[in-house]
Amino acid sequence: MTPLILMIIAGAGIALLLLLVLKYKFQPFVALMLVSIIVALVAGVKPSDLVATIEGGMGKTLGHIAIIIALGAMIGRIIELSGGAEALAKTLINRFGNKRTPLALTVAGFMVGIPVFFEVGVIILMPLAYGVARAARKPLLIFALPMCAALLSVHAFLPPHPGAVAAAGQLGADLGRVLMFGLPMVAVLCLIGYVIAGRMTRKTYPMTDDIRSEVYGPHITNQDLVDWANNDYSKTADATHTGHALGLEESASSLAARLPKAPAPGAGIIIALILLPIILILLGTLATTMLPADSTLRSILTVLGAPLVALLIDTLLCAWVLGSRRGWSRSQVSDVIGSALPGVAMVILIAGAGGVFGKVLVDTGIGAVVSEALRNTGLPVLALGFLLTLLLRAVQGSTTVALVTTAGILSPLIATLNLSANHMALLCLAMGGGGLAMSHINDAGYWMFTKLAGLNVGDGLRTWTFLVTVLGTLGFLITLLLWPFV
Repeated sequence: MTPLILMIIAGAGIALLLLLVLKYKFQPFVALMLVSIIVALVAGVKPSDLVATIEGGMGKTLGHIAIIIALGAMIGRIIELSGGAEALAKTLINRFGNKRTPLALTVAGFMVGIPVFFEVGVIILMPLAYGVARAARKPLLIFALPMCAALLSVHAFLPPHPGAVAAAGQLGADLGRVLMFGLPMVAVLCLIGYVIAGRMTRKTYPMTDDIRSEVYGPHITNQDLVDWANNDYSKTADATHTGHALGLEESASSLAARLPKAPAPGAGIIIALILLPIILILLGTLATTMLPADSTLRSILTVLGAPLVALLIDTLLCAWVLGSRRGWSRSQVSDVIGSALPGVAMVILIAGAGGVFGKVLVDTGIGAVVSEALRNTGLPVLALGFLLTLLLRAVQGSTTVALVTTAGILSPLIATLNLSANHMALLCLAMGGGGLAMSHINDAGYWMFTKLAGLNVGDGLRTWTFLVTVLGTLGFLITLLLWPFV
């Protein structure tokens, strides 16, 4: 087939994918698989080779990322159900003091967001934001906006979250380097988000009646919130709340109710458990570059620093320190770990389907044609990664789908560029910036935040969408600045 026809097939395939997801509400995994099969057959893959192509793309992708995503979800679920995430946030609030409570919640969002998914982090931390807003007599958005922006930033940029892991897996980037560059970058973005949110929330936005009554009681009006916005913190924040309005997962809450009552784990233990796999992965990455090839220490650190090994070690430690030592039986520990898997099963399959789509693009020759077309745009590969992810994120809403689809489109181009390991890591982070930006009305995270913060659609776009888009763009600009120096 001519390059023009292959380009048309590629464009039609992406258009069909978006049509199925947006108009006909297909599950993204099913849509990706269906489009991959159609594109493969139309572009000339022999029917006898079709299954091998699909299995090859799925197996190669899932062989790298499925274990990492699953183990990361297990760690997050143990920390969640042990009460560790809430204990960490409360400790930070006490340490930072009343006047810096928004900053404390932002730091909590960053740290809690590393092991737990965005939606779970919001469910865990939003009751704390409710409690401090009520006790301090301040508008809820002052606390919720920077905190949730930090949660989403970590979710879009950093492993073990599925979009970041899937993109790195498809492009062949080293997760240790992604963490090495990504952790300080995301920390800076979270602080910038805190500053920007502080300026944005100088204006008081009206809250929906149900959330305002839930947080402050039935007799508080929006005018009261406007009046409060001009006052200093007047009470010690009591970050407690029933959370019944947050729509907690019935399975998680019922499972937590069956666990033995025990004091909340210390914040230091939670921080150590969050940092352990990160440190191991970073040590493994540094060992491969700084130690001789025949070094015994290098061999040990390479094994311990493999992401799946580091996360497995941390999962076992979490199960013992947060579970068995605090009175959980073996069956309860097993139930908690197992409860993490249903929530990530579909995410793993979506990532695998993205790998199938990428494999189809390569095997049909479409990838080479698209690669040449992208090269002829004259845009740096970093900008292409950011803009493609941003476009797909804006159109269909899912960060994970945007990242895996962009990785599939770019992988043939990447194979021709001979990028260094550091540049590959920065490319993944630039794509993460596109996945963070443009959270709006077709994104479940947008509706989750605006509903729990009591915002209407317009105010949600003016606050949430604006803030995460600014942070995503700044993340891309940081990778652009680092590019010449790594």
